[in-house]
Amino acid sequence: MNDQSIKADAGKVQPTLVPVGAKTAIARVWAYGVEKYGEREGWRRVEPQRYRDALWRHLLAEQREPGARDPESGLPHLWHALCNLAFLVEMEGAEGGPQEAGEGEVIRKLWPLYGKEKEHGCE
Repeated sequence: MNDQSIKADAGKVQPTLVPVGAKTAIARVWAYGVEKYGEREGWRRVEPQRYRDALWRHLLAEQREPGARDPESGLPHLWHALCNLAFLVEMEGAEGGPQEAGEGEVIRKLWPLYGKEKEHGCE
């Protein structure tokens, strides 16, 4: 039943669509950071470029050895990459929330060739 007269939620974001494993991965890495640095919201004071660099380091480690874990935290590199990406999404849309960030804005900043594949022969 999808009666909008009872509960008008058409067009609203559905957080339950996000896989539980992804939410858990972000939470576990964030909890590790809170334990290590002692601040729940300290990540907001870090320059976005540092998260971009960390994201790429974790993705490259995963590419070199699929399923590998970060030696310091013991958590999978993919989890760290996902958490870094989540922080960047939050930062990029900070003015009006993540949904206000321009389409592909985070990806464009992470990968300068985004949207220019034809121009650079990368189709």
